[in-house]
Amino acid sequence: MYTLRLYSIDDLQNEVRSLVDRGLVGRQHYIYELIKHFSDQEWPNVERVLEDNDYLLRDRVIDLLGKEAWLSD
Repeated sequence: MYTLRLYSIDDLQNEVRSLVDRGLVGRQHYIYELIKHFSDQEWPNVERVLEDNDYLLRDRVIDLLGKEAWLSD
């Protein structure tokens, strides 16, 4: 049985950050490209969370990630 995961914006940002860290998504990609990394059942919830937090699917992934801390500047 498949369990639908409900995302908060923090959960979503952490998931996307993980995808970026693994090189599966680039910071300059459009948010709509994230659909490849979520199931068909999860995507409507992801899209709702994005919309509720004023993100557009045409925004860049870097906009979703926000400020990032670098260990070696």
